[in-house]
Formats: sequence, structure tokens, C-alpha cells
Amino acid sequence: MGAQELSTLLWRERELLELLMFKLEEEQLLLTSGKSRWLPFATREVEQVLERLRENGIERAMAVTEVGEDWGVNDDDATLRMIIAKAPSEVWRDNFTGHLNALTELAASISELRDSNVQYLRAASRVTQETLASLSADTATYNSRGATGLAAPSAHLFDGKM
Repeated sequence: MGAQELSTLLWRERELLELLMFKLEEEQLLLTSGKSRWLPFATREVEQVLERLRENGIERAMAVTEVGEDWGVNDDDATLRMIIAKAPSEVWRDNFTGHLNALTELAASISELRDSNVQYLRAASRVTQETLASLSADTATYNSRGATGLAAPSAHLFDGKM
């Protein structure tokens, strides 16, 4: 594998990271709109993109190692920064620097989105727990006549300041 193949893998990784951002934003829209019914589907799609990123990451690591060997990087765990430092021409240095900058920006944006989604999930969980805690815990079993023995349910007023 050469530098051209590595560049192609980096483009693919950038596209996958952009797709991950889209899926995380989609998940956030579901969270903010209260459409929690669709969250398992959105989460599954995020996991699928993450799996594709893991596979691409393995290929990229192998390609970086091979290009590093070709360009004189004396390290089995070569990084993209090391490749940039040893690039044989300005064209390759610019190419890989552009990839590195874009990947760094995408990773930061994804991290922000992930943190925001976690906050929304925690808030939704807290609201659900508070709602469940406020519900009456009076339960009973049915008797032989099909009645529970509880008084008829009364109406509850949730917000008196509307």
C-alpha cells in the first residue's frame, strides 16, 4: 500500500466521521423532540457507523505503517504526524496535513455532540424517574369477582398554574 491508498483511506475515514456526526445530530433531534420511540434505531445506526470506522481505522493503521516504512519512519507504531514529518515532497505533506486537520476538527465536533446527547439522555432519564416516583404506588391483586378492592381512581391536577 502506498501514499495514494493511505490518502484514500483517510478520505473514507473523513466521510465516515461526517456520517457519524449526522447520525449523532439525528439522535439529538429525536431526543429534543421527545421522539424517544425512534432512539433504538438511531443508536443502532450510530453503532453501525462506529463499526465501519473501526474497520477503516485498522486499515489506516496498517497503511500508515507501510508508508512510514517506505518513507523512513523507524517506528512500528507510526502516526500520521510522523508520516507528515518524513513526507518526501511538499504535495504529500500538504495532503496529509489537510487530512490530519480535518480529522482533528471532526473528532472535536463529534465529542461535543456526544457530550450534548449524553446530557439530553440524563435529563430525559431524570424526568422519567421523577414522573414514575410521583405516580401512586397503590396496587392490588384482583379478587374472585374481578375487582381490585381499590377506590375508583381520582383525577390528578399536574400543573395548577396554567
